[in-house]
Amino acid sequence: MIPVALPSELLERRPDVAAAERRVASANAQIGAAKAAYFPTISLSAVGGFESSTITSLLSWPSRFWSIGPGLSEILFDAGRRRALVAEAEAAYDSTVAAYRENVLTAFRDVEDNLAALRILSDEAAQQNIAVESAQRSVDLALERYRGGIAIYTEVITTQNALLADQRVAIGVRTRRMDASVLLVKALGGGWDVSQLPSSQK
Repeated sequence: MIPVALPSELLERRPDVAAAERRVASANAQIGAAKAAYFPTISLSAVGGFESSTITSLLSWPSRFWSIGPGLSEILFDAGRRRALVAEAEAAYDSTVAAYRENVLTAFRDVEDNLAALRILSDEAAQQNIAVESAQRSVDLALERYRGGIAIYTEVITTQNALLADQRVAIGVRTRRMDASVLLVKALGGGWDVSQLPSSQK
């Protein structure tokens, strides 16, 4: 049985929703990378070697040199390039957030459509079962009338034909209910067992 209230966390298992969420996180990280360009670049370098004007004094101690130290570089004027890159990253983030919202709303719509279909088909199946039972009683009565010599066999065939039609409709309703159940499982990203919820402690 499908629970009355399905937790919305079940939708986090859907691949399209999870992928859209990761794209939002990636776009958010790109904003941070674009803003990092405002800060100066600090580098630490070390150089060592030999320097001499003649080959004979090349390996002597005074011809050796070394240096170590930090380097700082900063772009003073970039004609608004960094600001434009940040704006571009923010616009890409807004776009991925909108796509994520669209994916989530689509997921909710799929779940709602299939839950509604299952509810409607459940009512339809109950009514169709009543119709099948009534048709079966009509067949039983027609057979009793035929055996008693009150009716001809055509009446029995007619009621059996009506019973068969009602049974075929009932099977069609059952098939549509199974299809809607499968589509609901797909819309939820796999079943509605609460024990399969994604863990918040990762």
